[in-house]
Amino acid sequence: MDFELSDEQRLIIDNVRRFIREEIRPLEPDLDPDAFHLKPEDHERLTAMTKEMGLYQMDVPEEFGGPGVDTVTRTLIAEEISQHRAGLYAPAYGVFGHGPQGQLYNASEEQKEKYLWPTIRGEKSGFFGLSEPSGGSDPARAIQTRGVRDGDEWVINGSKLWNSGADTADYGIVYVRTDPTKGRQGITAFIIDTDTPGFRVERLVQVLRAHYTTELSFTDMRVPHENVLGEVGGGFALANDYLARNRIPYSAAGIGVAVNAHEIATDWAKQRVTFGEPLASRQAIQWMLVDNEIDIRSSRWACLAAADKAEKGLPFRFESSMAKLISTEGAGRVVDRCMQIMGGLGMSKELPMERWYRELRIRRIGEGPSEVQRIVMARDLLNIGSGSR
Repeated sequence: MDFELSDEQRLIIDNVRRFIREEIRPLEPDLDPDAFHLKPEDHERLTAMTKEMGLYQMDVPEEFGGPGVDTVTRTLIAEEISQHRAGLYAPAYGVFGHGPQGQLYNASEEQKEKYLWPTIRGEKSGFFGLSEPSGGSDPARAIQTRGVRDGDEWVINGSKLWNSGADTADYGIVYVRTDPTKGRQGITAFIIDTDTPGFRVERLVQVLRAHYTTELSFTDMRVPHENVLGEVGGGFALANDYLARNRIPYSAAGIGVAVNAHEIATDWAKQRVTFGEPLASRQAIQWMLVDNEIDIRSSRWACLAAADKAEKGLPFRFESSMAKLISTEGAGRVVDRCMQIMGGLGMSKELPMERWYRELRIRRIGEGPSEVQRIVMARDLLNIGSGSR
């Protein structure tokens, strides 16, 4: 495993780093501390810049018109584009584009025409509907939303929870139990238009971070069979692959926030004088900064190891879970230490740390909580002979 960057990778990373520091960060002092959007004119201008850089819709594979960024480079970019105030849940405020959910690349040609291509062009947006009020950490068993076939249609009843963006989306990929006797093999993915009769956004659910999620209900909602994504009963496999892959850039984004917080705290420790000496001269502060470096570097290596295996087409579930676990818990510790170093200023909205602190706490739950990542890794460790690793 060699992570020595090529000249092309260095150029891309340097360009993204410069873009974030010179174009995104200077706009943030004029925004609300919890802002998720730029002014329309700024968004349009910066989106044009990312297109010119050749990095717009970087998550889209080359065969679907994307820039063809490899997984390792994409992971390093995810770390860079999160290094600003809104970096965790609005990295670069979307000016690098919002790619479609990965499952859509498995869609039929008709589904691609209706959903995939418009999403890539920025004409439509979708949401991911997996978790339910009955539980989210074990979706294979917790999914109670029921789909019953009626001729060329499916009648769907149930509810979903913690869906980001469902209130403004045009469609969603929703996971439904179509055969209660088959466990994971009884779950099917459906593409559901949000204007379908029976679809309802029940409420906006406020959470710890600056944004919100939604609770949805489906009441005798009729969905044509042609909207089944993949195979009937193949929904869980689609979701599982998507979640494992998404955990890698998701994890890298947390590292980026930790890097930004660490830079701020390090500069502060050098400049701040207490009792006649700079904070950086205190061993307690030095050890906090060293521990930050340990968390950041170990998280980065874990993410790159997962990205490397995914890029090579090797099994990477164990490494993906480990990257998610290490990076989200480590980034939370880094920001917590930085707030301690900064004192009262670290708690204020003058700096982004209090926002990062809230949002990183959610990262230990989102995309599978830390405990579930440990379960996933334990299953692989205890089943080494099956080749699951």
